[in-house]
Amino acid sequence: MPKLRFLQVALLVGVLAAGSAAAETVRLAADLQPSSEVPPTTSHGSGKVDATYDTATHTLQWTITYKDLTGPAAAAHFHGPASVGQNAGVQVPMPKGGLASPIRGAKELNDAQVTDLMAGKWYFNIQTKEHPSGEIRGQVLPAG
Repeated sequence: MPKLRFLQVALLVGVLAAGSAAAETVRLAADLQPSSEVPPTTSHGSGKVDATYDTATHTLQWTITYKDLTGPAAAAHFHGPASVGQNAGVQVPMPKGGLASPIRGAKELNDAQVTDLMAGKWYFNIQTKEHPSGEIRGQVLPAG
């Protein structure tokens, strides 16, 4: 019986080690520009998304920086699924009280969200009072 218990523990350790060896962190980025909004805006604002997706924990973590908007950020979200030039619903909203640059956060994603994100079907945009549908936007893609 002790030999069987040892084999069970060894098998469990092997499975756990194999799972963690396959875990990966994927870097993602987006260039936030007024010309990427649908429809485009004439803002002088700009920004960027620097994000990572952890395949083991299914967690997206981000830092978003921006400048020169027409006013304070009123809302900001990850949207999807959508290709460049298309609009889509909110996938991950940013908390209203945390919209000053830089915006930092993390969220565990479900399988459908991960599939769309990794396929380049998510974008991030920031809305202002003057541009309530979005002032700057960028497609979230794997970073090279």
